[in-house]
Amino acid sequence: MSVIGYCVRGLKRIPYLDALLEAPSYWFALRPAQGTTHIAGWGRKPTAARARRIAAESGLPFVGLEDGFLRSLGLGVQGAPLHSLVVDYTGIYYDATAPSDLENLILAADFSEEALERARACIELLCQHRLSKYNNAPDTPVNWPDDRRRVLVVDQTFGDAAITYGAADASTFSQMLASAIADNPDAEVVVKVHPDVIAGKKRGYLLDAAREQQCRLWSENVSPWALLDAVDKVYVATSQFGFDALLAGKPVVCFGLPFFAGWGLTDDVQECARRGQNRSLEQVFAAAYLHYCRYINPYTGKRCQLEETIRLIGEQKQRHQKLTGPWLGLNFSTWKRGFVPDFLARPEQMQFAGNDSVSITKAAPGTQVVAWASSLQESVVAACKRSRLPLWRLEDGFLRSVGLGSDLVRPLSLVLDGQGIYYDATHPSDLESILKNTEFDPALCARAAVLRTLLVSRQLSKYNVGDQAPALNLPEGRTTILVPGQVESDASIAHGSPWLKTNRQLLEQVRRANPEAYIIYKPHPDVLAGGRVGELAEDGSELFDQLVTDTPMPTLLAQVDELHTLCSLSGFEALLRSIKVVTYGLPFYAGWGLSEDRLLSGGNEGAPAALAELASVRRCLRARGRKRSLDELVAATLILYPTYVDPCSGDIVDVETAVQILEAQRKHADQHGWRRALYRIVRNRFFRR
Repeated sequence: MSVIGYCVRGLKRIPYLDALLEAPSYWFALRPAQGTTHIAGWGRKPTAARARRIAAESGLPFVGLEDGFLRSLGLGVQGAPLHSLVVDYTGIYYDATAPSDLENLILAADFSEEALERARACIELLCQHRLSKYNNAPDTPVNWPDDRRRVLVVDQTFGDAAITYGAADASTFSQMLASAIADNPDAEVVVKVHPDVIAGKKRGYLLDAAREQQCRLWSENVSPWALLDAVDKVYVATSQFGFDALLAGKPVVCFGLPFFAGWGLTDDVQECARRGQNRSLEQVFAAAYLHYCRYINPYTGKRCQLEETIRLIGEQKQRHQKLTGPWLGLNFSTWKRGFVPDFLARPEQMQFAGNDSVSITKAAPGTQVVAWASSLQESVVAACKRSRLPLWRLEDGFLRSVGLGSDLVRPLSLVLDGQGIYYDATHPSDLESILKNTEFDPALCARAAVLRTLLVSRQLSKYNVGDQAPALNLPEGRTTILVPGQVESDASIAHGSPWLKTNRQLLEQVRRANPEAYIIYKPHPDVLAGGRVGELAEDGSELFDQLVTDTPMPTLLAQVDELHTLCSLSGFEALLRSIKVVTYGLPFYAGWGLSEDRLLSGGNEGAPAALAELASVRRCLRARGRKRSLDELVAATLILYPTYVDPCSGDIVDVETAVQILEAQRKHADQHGWRRALYRIVRNRFFRR
C-alpha cells in the first residue's frame, strides 16, 4: 500500500486529502518516515522544490499535485473548497518539457465509444452550465460598440510556472500579439489582462504592448463563457482559457505548449516531438476530465464523478447569480440572522431592520427585500411596491433538518419565493408557477426519480425526528388512514385551508367519511414539544383508533393505506411513497392530478357554498389543473424551488449533497439532545405561545 508524505504545509489544509490521493498521507518537517512510498508536492511550483529534492535524496518517486480543471465556484486563495485534484505520477500536465500522465493518456487514447459518448455528454453539461476552472465571475453579456470581428489575445501572470514549463516566455507573448494583429486586419484585437495587472499589483506580459498597438484592453471580471460569446477567435500561450474556447467551439491559436496543444485541435506555432498525433476533442476531454482529474464532494468527503461535480458547482453558480446584489432583511430574530445570509449567497451588502416601511423607503435602488413569510405585514408589501423594490418571502424547506425549528435547530434548506409562498393558496407562488409553466426535461425527471427513491429508502423527511419504533399492530381487513396533526396557528392553515381550521375538525370529517376505517392520529412534533398551538381542545379518542407520537413519519407511511390532511407536508411525503392522499385544504401538491382534493372536486360534505369564502378555491381551479407526474412534482418541489446550504461552511449545495448531510446529522443527532431538552424547559416555562 502507498504511503505519501509531503512537506508543504498548504497540503495540510486540503480536507479529505487521503480520499483524493487514494492512499494515507502525512506531513513531515525534516525527513520522511520509514515506510513512506512517495513524496508529494505542488507540480512545478517553487514550493515543491524541496519536496522534489527530498524525494531524489530518499530514492522515492515524486507525485505532482495540482488543482483540477473544474476546481470550484470561487477562488482557492479566497477559501473556496476544492472539488477536484490532479495526481500525476509521471510529471504534471502543464510541463511540456517532460511526459505526464495526462500526455500518456491522450497518446494512448484507449477510450471506448461509451467513454467518448460520456465525454460528449459532459462537454454539453459544461457548456449548459457555462463552467470553467473558477466560476464566481458574473456571467453577463459582453457588448461591443460595433459589429466588427473580435480576436481575443489572452495575457497571463508574469512568471507563472505554466509559462516557464509550457515553452513560452516574454517574447512568446510579443509574437502572439503581433501575429493576432497581422493575421486579422479586419478585426479588433482585444487583450485580456488581469485586473491586478492594470492596477499595478501584478505583472503581466502584454499591457504596455497592447496600449502601444491601441488594442482594446479587457480586464473586467466576467465569466470566460461571456467573453467567448463575444469573440470569434482566441490566441493563448498556455492558458486553460484556450481549452474553454475549444469547448465553446472557437478556433484557438497556441503559441506555447499547453496540454491541449499538439493534437490537431489548435493552430500551433510550436511542436512537441512526443505528441503530433491527431486526437478528437472528446478524446482529449476524456483523458483530462474523466481519467486524469479526481473529484470529491468537499461538503461530504465522498469521492464523486465529474457529472456530480458539474451539477453541484452549476447549482452554486445559478443560485449565486440569482441572489446577487444588496439585501435588506426585515424582522428576523437574532438566531435567524445567523443563517439567513448563507441562503442569500452571503451578499457583501446585507442589512437587517425591523418590520417597518421606513427602512424600505431608505433602501438604495436595487436592494432586494426579504422577510419571513409567516410574519410579513401588508404594510411592508405595500412599501416595497411603492419603492419598486423586489420582495422575497422565506420559509423552511421540505428537507429541513434533524430536529425542530422550534428547538432552534438550524435549517438545511429554505425556500425563497418572489411571488408569494408555497402554502398560501390565496396567491400565486414560484412553486406553483414552476409546476404550471415548466417543461421538465427527461434528465431532470430522471434525477428526481433517483432522489425520490433515495428519500424513501433512507426514510428521510422534513424534520427527521422520533425514535425508530417497531411496526404498529394494525387490524386486518380495514383501511388504515393516517391523519397528521398540524400547528393550528400556522400561516399554512390560515392561507391554505379555507374551510377546516383545526385538527379536531379534520378528524371529524375523516371519521364521518370513513366510518369503517382504522384511523391513526399523529400530532405535529412542534405541538408535542410544547412550542406551538395544536392540541385537541377536548378528548378526541372517539375520532381515531390509535394515537402515535414518537414514530417517525416515514416509518408510519410505510404501514398505512391512505393519508388524509388539511395541507400538511406529510401529504407530499406520502405521494413520494405512492400512498393515496386525500386533501381537505389547498396544499401546494393539490390540483395536479396526484391527490384526491375534496375542495377542488367539490367532494366536501358540509363545506360552505359562499363563493367569497372560497375565493382561494376558484383561484386554484384557474391556476392549477395541469396534470403532472410524480417525478415532475418532485423536481419542482425538491430540486428547483428550495435553496440548500451546508451548515458547516455556509456554502450553497445541491439537494443530493443536502441528503448526504442530513444522513450524517441523523447519525449524530443524540449528541445535542440534552441542549434541546433544556431549551424546551425554558421555552415552555417562560415563552410558550
